[in-house]
Amino acid sequence: MRQLVFVFVMSLIILFTGESINQGRGKVKELQIEKEDTFRLSLLFIGDIMQHEPQINSAWDEETGTYSYDHCFQYVKDIYEITDVTIANLEFTFGGKPYKGYPQFSAPDKMGVAIKNAGIDVLVTANNHTCDRGKSGIIRTINVIDSLEILRTGSFLDSADREKHNPLIIDKNGMRVALLNYTYGTNGLPIPSPTIVNLIDTNIILSDIIKAKSYHPDEIIIVYHWGNEYERMHNAKQTEIAEFSFRHGVGILIGSHPHVIQPIHKYEYPKLSGMEVAVVYSLGNYISNQRQQYRDGGIMVYLNLIKIGNLVKIEKMGYILTWVWTPIIDGKKRYYIVPVSKYEQEANFFDAPSYEKFKVFRDDTRKHLQKNNINVDEILWDEKLRQWVF
Repeated sequence: MRQLVFVFVMSLIILFTGESINQGRGKVKELQIEKEDTFRLSLLFIGDIMQHEPQINSAWDEETGTYSYDHCFQYVKDIYEITDVTIANLEFTFGGKPYKGYPQFSAPDKMGVAIKNAGIDVLVTANNHTCDRGKSGIIRTINVIDSLEILRTGSFLDSADREKHNPLIIDKNGMRVALLNYTYGTNGLPIPSPTIVNLIDTNIILSDIIKAKSYHPDEIIIVYHWGNEYERMHNAKQTEIAEFSFRHGVGILIGSHPHVIQPIHKYEYPKLSGMEVAVVYSLGNYISNQRQQYRDGGIMVYLNLIKIGNLVKIEKMGYILTWVWTPIIDGKKRYYIVPVSKYEQEANFFDAPSYEKFKVFRDDTRKHLQKNNINVDEILWDEKLRQWVF
């Protein structure tokens, strides 16, 4: 789909000791030069795509008599273009009219069109707002996503649909990834039969992991909708679920729901002979109308998987800070996702009040992640090279 051009891709790869998991997950036992049977797959995970009512109102174009969202992604879509697969959390429904925001979301289909146009490849749909518009909302959301030819998992039309899309198997660049998605709940709303929403239930998750392994993936990834809203550190329950997942052979966990950024940990998991694992506890808000401190931005997490022979590891992993800029243009509030590192030196890019809020988000977030991350650093924009670099 798209060719990775990050400057950090090198001709020689140094890998460390370890043991294969599931005929693939592990580390090469000695230094070696890449051979012809070397494959790479780059993944980009982005946080909560939300649609509060002011965002819906902002997207209305009086001249065309329709909604338009393409501008929201204009400053970040180039990052999707240099990544093989981009995966996002859809935290609203395409439930049809009336379009509303919190507490029961339904947004125009045009937002889905913009997601497709931007280059987002996969949507995970299991979250606390999946049932906001009942059975018809779940069905309609899935139908809209399918009509746009965007891959998806997490909520399903029925058991047959779940069998087909759970796990979601991604085959690309000679590699195979199994993707699963679960939520802690649906805000107390019932899940109407025959539709299904994946809930965090360890018995179900273990069964799904076993099924995922039957596809012989190079990696199993789970996206969890978990944690406490607005808390910047993960809690004991998240840690417990992460431990459970790693113990059963899952290598990468991606978290959403808190609407603020929580730490990223990458380390060798001692209970599985040093298998390297990674957990992003919360990506934060990717785009929303939440303007409170810590809630006005998020992170995009990039990782590059490498396979040499039948051995797989995370070659590179890092994060890009993003902030939601909401200037008033032609009398209307607009919403733009802005990559922090690329625009932090351009004070004239922003209006003065926005630039001050931008700097607060940047400084708070960098301090938070530099203190609490384990083995994962920020990806920065190099203006001279015109590239993102570690």
